[in-house]
Amino acid sequence: MNLYIKLIGSACALLAFSTLALAQSPSAAPVPYHYGMPLHVVRVVSMSEPATQECKVVTAQMAFVDPTGRLETISYSKLSDACSTQD
Repeated sequence: MNLYIKLIGSACALLAFSTLALAQSPSAAPVPYHYGMPLHVVRVVSMSEPATQECKVVTAQMAFVDPTGRLETISYSKLSDACSTQD
């Protein structure tokens, strides 16, 4: 009987954690940033951009946690990292 209760409790805890992980997954498509758009960033999770050897404008993405705890993703234009290494 004790083992049965522990198994049920463990299953419930696992279900709760997996639901929490799904709730914090980023949205399918990043929201395009526009000038003046309010960003309420509590913590930056990741920043990424396509790899390129050329100095050019690329579309980068930033994932962040907002004040409600939701994971949000925006996309924005920037000069590629290759621009900072070219002379």
